[in-house]
Amino acid sequence: MSESDAEETKISTDPVDNAWAMKIPTFREEDNPHGMVEESSFATLFPKYRERYLKEVWPLVEQCLAEHHLKAELDLMEGSMVVRTSRKTWDPYIIIKARDMIKLMARSVPFEQAKRVLQDDIGCDIIKIGNLVHKKEKFVKRRQRLIGPNGATLKSIELLTDCYVLVQGNTVSALGPYKGLQQVRDIVLETMNNVHPIYNIKALMIKRELMKDPRLANEDWSRFLPKFKNKNISKRKQPKVKKQKKEYTPFPPSQPESKVDKQLASGEYFLNQEQKQAKRNQERTEKQKEAAKRQDERRNKDFVPPTEESASSSLKKEDGFSSSKVDVKALKAKLIKANKKARSS
Repeated sequence: MSESDAEETKISTDPVDNAWAMKIPTFREEDNPHGMVEESSFATLFPKYRERYLKEVWPLVEQCLAEHHLKAELDLMEGSMVVRTSRKTWDPYIIIKARDMIKLMARSVPFEQAKRVLQDDIGCDIIKIGNLVHKKEKFVKRRQRLIGPNGATLKSIELLTDCYVLVQGNTVSALGPYKGLQQVRDIVLETMNNVHPIYNIKALMIKRELMKDPRLANEDWSRFLPKFKNKNISKRKQPKVKKQKKEYTPFPPSQPESKVDKQLASGEYFLNQEQKQAKRNQERTEKQKEAAKRQDERRNKDFVPPTEESASSSLKKEDGFSSSKVDVKALKAKLIKANKKARSS
């Protein structure tokens, strides 16, 4: 390598504010002239319905991988695809990229799209969504929500993230730049957790517009983004009167006082029979007196005279009435004037 190339590929060890803005140096054949020492291989299975398509495009797959000095094998008996390195392979990471390519092809991604993963700035992500929702009906509805009417939602996600997205069975395959893959994964997982994808699509559109304004580069964008409020209401009927739970204590409640304990506390237990009877009679007479008093109050309620108004309040009323009196003379003159006008006309 020349000195100018060495200066370009010199890696800085300083902290970076934005990792996405980093320029990754390209790995060339001159960087690894001796090739690979050991052979590496990866295999993946594919479903029966993909057999016909893979058989047709396999010569193109072999030709594409041969450019990177890789070997590819298709076993129709076992239903598997295998990729291997050779002695001429100089890129140590290309075998991982080739493994991702055959995985995508097994998940119904067409070869024209899957071969893009061999590029350095392109990655892939296969998101498993089958175990995120327990009920099958809910799973189907949320998966369809991700696709949208006539695939409109999926197309908008692809345009905003610059990724190719394919929903197939229990997985979502995404292919594109690494930043876009992160956004696709967030949208898919939130959709399966019952957050409509339109909220995330709207947020991405707003972020794209905010990125154009250099004044907002160092500001917080959360005030511009839409906020999702969960409006799910529990279908279970709530009781009219809710009992408040008492605080948990490890100790049992205290034993309630018995009749004998109450008598001991009041001193009634030590009285003889005559004294007890006298006490009961006294309590009975007190209750009767209170009841008779309440009865008399209720009967005499109708005979209580109403409270008379004071002289000062009556004078105020008379003043108000006199001030509101009509001026008869002025009214009479007004009527005569109106009659004269009517006659003259």
